[in-house]
Amino acid sequence: MSFSFKNPIVLGALAVAALILASLTMTIVPEDKQAIVVSYGNPKRVWNAYEEKEIFGNTGAGLHFRIPFVEQVAWIDKRILGVEMERQEVLSTDQLRLQVDAFARFRVTDPLVMYRSIRTEDRLKQQLRTILGSSLRNELGKREFATLLSPERGQVMNNIQSALNREARKYGAEIIDVRIKRADLPEGTPLTSAYERMRSARNQEAVAIDAEGRKEAQVIRAEADAEAARIYAESYGKDPDFYDFYRAMESYRTTFNNDGDGNGDTSVILSPNNDYLRQFRGRR
Repeated sequence: MSFSFKNPIVLGALAVAALILASLTMTIVPEDKQAIVVSYGNPKRVWNAYEEKEIFGNTGAGLHFRIPFVEQVAWIDKRILGVEMERQEVLSTDQLRLQVDAFARFRVTDPLVMYRSIRTEDRLKQQLRTILGSSLRNELGKREFATLLSPERGQVMNNIQSALNREARKYGAEIIDVRIKRADLPEGTPLTSAYERMRSARNQEAVAIDAEGRKEAQVIRAEADAEAARIYAESYGKDPDFYDFYRAMESYRTTFNNDGDGNGDTSVILSPNNDYLRQFRGRR
């Protein structure tokens, strides 16, 4: 049988070979994927790598060419991904055992670092899940149960996210958000006992704040009295006669009008020459 390009079988075989070669040479990278070109196990370059504030439609997505049989493509998701932590038991500072569920949202921002350090998304998720559990236990272990019910919870989550982000950067990832889904007491734990502990802790905190406030008030009052005494002393030094007159008037008001309503009912019998009444005589 003679070879001929007009033979339908030959044309079909050539078409199939061309399609196979094209599939090994050309790669279409979608917008939501990052493609790492790997040659003999070593990453060489990245197509459509993540860039902050990039514009959709103006990225590295599209048709790309590679060397067939020598270069392969490893795919990494470009979208925000999620990882959920299995329920963890955490002991708070007020000795309550909490059952906590949490999740984190992340994206791969450096695919080359991610591929070199941990290879696949599944392994990255498993690693982040472990780190999330450790960070959550460390942070909640320094807090009381009531913290999770207060505005301070936001700061707790920020601390957990920062700790998780430090580790995630080692794998070319960035943590977008961390949230606690549930934080429950173990089954069988009496809620009344937990609430009593919370109430007792808050009462102790209130007593400490009140004592500190009283201490500060005493300090302020003492400083004010000292300042007033200094001002009186300076006034006395500048005009002793006026200061003597002012103090005498204050004494008369206290003595002769002790009820403060303008209707004094105090009776005082003194000699006209008594020194206490010298201001009424117009001389010292």
